[in-house]
Amino acid sequence: MRKSRAKKRPLLPDPKFNDTLVTRFINNLMYGGKKVTASNVFYDAIEIVAKRTNEDGLEVFKKGLANITPQVEVKSRRVGGATFQIPSEIRPDKKIAMGMKWMILYSRRRNEKSMAQKLAGEIVAASKEEGAAFKKKEDTHKMAEANKAFSHFRF
Repeated sequence: MRKSRAKKRPLLPDPKFNDTLVTRFINNLMYGGKKVTASNVFYDAIEIVAKRTNEDGLEVFKKGLANITPQVEVKSRRVGGATFQIPSEIRPDKKIAMGMKWMILYSRRRNEKSMAQKLAGEIVAASKEEGAAFKKKEDTHKMAEANKAFSHFRF
């Protein structure tokens, strides 16, 4: 690394909910620079969530995202010829990014008609502490717990 680290650019809040978290999610959801398409998918998913749960769709989304946000992760580290999985805390910015990426990944794998319906299904499942994204978080935590003995090898 020769130069200083790049500055984090400020995100503008989205026009509908006036929330930067939503903008961040839409940016992760976007394919090939199609931001309008991604935002339409997200807003449709929030409407579907509101109809299914009879609650505020954005609140259900935030609750679901909080439920699938991991606290610890495991990183591989070679010590004396052996590779150990070392549990480590995640910084807050990365936690949210991982949660969003998992939600998008597992919603794309669902068997429903449109992406909005898939995303809505994953959001509702995450808010109820079920679904594939929540399972991924649980597996990550279990792996970190199992490898707690190697935490003294931290980076």
